[in-house]
Amino acid sequence: MPEVRQIANVSPPTTATPAQRTVQGGEAFRTALQQAQGSVRFSAHAQARLQSRHIELDAEALRRVENAVDKAAEKGSRESLLLMDDIALIVSVRNRTVITAIDKENLKENVFTNIDSAVVL
Repeated sequence: MPEVRQIANVSPPTTATPAQRTVQGGEAFRTALQQAQGSVRFSAHAQARLQSRHIELDAEALRRVENAVDKAAEKGSRESLLLMDDIALIVSVRNRTVITAIDKENLKENVFTNIDSAVVL
């Protein structure tokens, strides 16, 4: 009969209790939140509008948007219109999320509602 040797000491996986999973999930959420603070997200709707309207934001434009959101937050804004170059962005300041994007051609004769501030960049 061939000799059987143990190559590695492998222990079976442990099953975390629901409380342990909650703590682990909370830590992951906290880490993700810390990484996201300071950055601006784009909603699916805003991403679709950027793509369909051929609007491209480079790193400098994103930095300007982040600074504008910071300024709006300092003033207590909740929903803000950001006017930058030839585009307009509607931003949820509390969530740091761009809700929609409008290009120069679609800006004409538009009425913006449900905003409490505007930032001109």
